[in-house]
Amino acid sequence: MSAQPVAEPVAAIAAIAVDAGALPLGGGLLALLRPALGRLQPGGALALLSSSKSTAQDLPAWCRLERHEYLGGAPLPDGRHQHLIRRGPHGVPAPRLPAPRLDGATPAAAAAPAGEPRPPGLPPRTRDLMAQVPPPARADPDSGFAPRGASVEPGGPPYPFTLLARDQVMPPETAELYEQAVAAQWDPGRDIPWHKAGRLPPAMAQALAQVMTFLAENELSALYVPSRFLARLHPAYAEVAMLLAAQLADEARHIDVFLKRAALLGVGLGVSSATTALSLRTLLAYDDFVEASFMLSVLGEGTFLDLLRFVEEQAPDEATAEIARRARADEARHVRFGLCHVRHALVADPTLVTRLEQAVRRRAAVMTGGGIPAPVQDAFTLLAARGDHPADVARGHDAFRALLETMQRNRQRRLAAAGFSNEQAAHLSALHTPNFM
Repeated sequence: MSAQPVAEPVAAIAAIAVDAGALPLGGGLLALLRPALGRLQPGGALALLSSSKSTAQDLPAWCRLERHEYLGGAPLPDGRHQHLIRRGPHGVPAPRLPAPRLDGATPAAAAAPAGEPRPPGLPPRTRDLMAQVPPPARADPDSGFAPRGASVEPGGPPYPFTLLARDQVMPPETAELYEQAVAAQWDPGRDIPWHKAGRLPPAMAQALAQVMTFLAENELSALYVPSRFLARLHPAYAEVAMLLAAQLADEARHIDVFLKRAALLGVGLGVSSATTALSLRTLLAYDDFVEASFMLSVLGEGTFLDLLRFVEEQAPDEATAEIARRARADEARHVRFGLCHVRHALVADPTLVTRLEQAVRRRAAVMTGGGIPAPVQDAFTLLAARGDHPADVARGHDAFRALLETMQRNRQRRLAAAGFSNEQAAHLSALHTPNFM
């Protein structure tokens, strides 16, 4: 049983022949017949060669049901019958396979950068799959959860996807960042030296518990904000959804280790300040994916990179330092995606600059009068002081003030990297929430 000749995989064709042997219509024949018809253009002709006696009786009725045209049959000298069918306007389309390359290379192999041969037995990279079936500039809202490149049968239900434009959701670095995220996943139970989380004096234990409480509270916002956009992303840009899912796994892991480190201190959690609650609540107000990515990842998580480095450098034990180091490495990927996302969107739509400036100003107006929460200031000061002796506290205070200056400088650099002018970057950085995120 074979198609005569072999069907072209590149596009729909005008004529094809299928040898179905003795298969009856209800005994497997349709598994050959339907894909063959799907390869034809509407109006194209299919010749079915069959030695099944029931096919001549069943095939005309099936063609009427499926809105194809049965053109009749004729006996062949070898005892088989040839049945002719003209494809109708509907039917399940055949998969649209990529065209073969003239040099014999597969599209995935051709997509791999020069000098990076893929070892035998390994699957193609995400970037190779994206090169083989590129994401569309605008997604078909009626294609549902069909993977990109699949043929979609007409008549499916509508789906509520609203993020349909590639330039607003998918920067060119998406595949690279997703592959990095998958390779960098770590296990809190295995990779954190919990046995080196030593006992601390009461003042230091309370300060570190407050730091961990503050970090966990902010990371909860970083878990919830991106999740709001997953169900709106069209599956044509599934790599973005997969990257966001990896980020959510990162945030869940961070919350887990921050709370576990606090629990080991034996003093309970710290205070959730009203300023923190208000600042994080504003992040839920952004219904636009680019705006939310800008506010959370470029400004918020970008600032948190400096905060986590501070915790790593001032950590009282190796377990705390390793927690901060690993969380910072994860957050660096989140920030890079945010920067790439915003920069790419700004190139596609320069008017976004005004919208993003307005978003920062709206948030600053809500936060008017709110400074850095006092429990947060005190906790980071004591963490840097490594004790409560006045001379040590003075040194810790200076270290915390220096951290704020570092945050300001680095925010401006990130804003400039995202596409803002130096003047805009300085102004927007100064307006950023005192809660850091």
